[in-house]
Amino acid sequence: MHNPATGDVVGEVAATDLAATDAAIGLAAAAFEAWRAVAPGDRARLLRRFAAVVDAHLDELADLEVCNSGHTIGNARWEAGNVRDVLDYYAGAPERLTGRQIPVPGGVDVTFHEPLGVVGVIVPWNFPMPIAGWGFAPALAAGNTVVLKPAELTPLTALRLAELGREAGLPDGVFTVLPGRGDVVGERFVTSEAVRKVCFTGSTEVGARIMAGCAAQVKRVTLELGGKSANIVFADADLAAAAASAPSAVFDNAGQDCCARSRILVQRSAYDRFLELLEPAVRGFRVADPADEAAEMGPLISAAQRDRVASYVADARVAYTGTCPDGPGFWYAPTVLLADSTADRHWREEIFGPVVSVLPFDDEAEAVALANDTPYGLSGSIWTRDVGRALRLARAVDSGNLSVNSHSSVRYWTPFGGMKRSGLGRELGPDALHAFTDVKNVFISTEE
Repeated sequence: MHNPATGDVVGEVAATDLAATDAAIGLAAAAFEAWRAVAPGDRARLLRRFAAVVDAHLDELADLEVCNSGHTIGNARWEAGNVRDVLDYYAGAPERLTGRQIPVPGGVDVTFHEPLGVVGVIVPWNFPMPIAGWGFAPALAAGNTVVLKPAELTPLTALRLAELGREAGLPDGVFTVLPGRGDVVGERFVTSEAVRKVCFTGSTEVGARIMAGCAAQVKRVTLELGGKSANIVFADADLAAAAASAPSAVFDNAGQDCCARSRILVQRSAYDRFLELLEPAVRGFRVADPADEAAEMGPLISAAQRDRVASYVADARVAYTGTCPDGPGFWYAPTVLLADSTADRHWREEIFGPVVSVLPFDDEAEAVALANDTPYGLSGSIWTRDVGRALRLARAVDSGNLSVNSHSSVRYWTPFGGMKRSGLGRELGPDALHAFTDVKNVFISTEE
């Protein structure tokens, strides 16, 4: 493992081989019946205890993420806290996982939400802690056991979370973390008959392959995939606020965020003024050692990712850039590009770096057409003072998560997920829980 801010090696983690993967899946399958039989109140108490243990180790987890992933210390603290909060939220679920009584003639009809069995969770490198929690917390609450594969570049916090789960009292086999290669561990989640659901966050290309593999067993999937989200700014908006907030909407986590508002659409009459206001916000965005409390952005995850990001800028029209540290580490300065057309590569493709493209539009209809002219549909923002317009645009833009006069995408108590090629299913909030269960219908005859 490398520290992205310095390039230094911070540790080594042994990759789980196929035999060890099968053994862990077998242990999870063996633990399932006992775990599903735990009384709802007792399962809830275990999850609350897990949340409390995570809370007691927030600083440790945050420091580990700064070192392994290059996240700013402020972001890393939020991410560790999000794991705690998601566990707390779903700790309220076991006692509330209720079915229905449906009126029928000649008897009583009731439904139950039954757990699926073993759930495989595949976590990306850009948000190793929270996305892990989004998978394992509702799965455990619903009575499933979990095997989790962290990304090869960033396994350290997931491994520590598994240790904290055991410290909280989770039984053996209920929650297991398996570091390793995607084509070994992740692929086994797809092909193993014992794994009854796969949750994957990552690229659309890999997600499509996982979905195809799961189809062979009619295995359930939740997919959170790529994004190329729009930040739509109308002339009647608070332009100063829109421009001041735009950098954090795309440069947070060095742009390595599927929700990044990496396409800024600005109404033509406000285009020049918006760019004037955006420049000082970009130049003032603080890129620094992620352990620095004042840092707003850290490095990219790897040299390969830095080279990939740079390839999009090489032939593009650059409006202006921010600054970043010199020397070792995988640094890249925040960059604003001007799109000449919607065919520009930097406008169409997910860059996954601190690069944003800007393009003007004339009216609502064009704004919607440009926003929807992408295979993705994960997130986005609309800036306007006109409430009617905000509602019209929110209904018309094909995206699973939209904010008006804000860039908020994630709350642990509201659903999160994408449309089109940005994914399938929903995480977080009340919607996620039932995705880890099957509905069973039972009719009981009362006739003699």
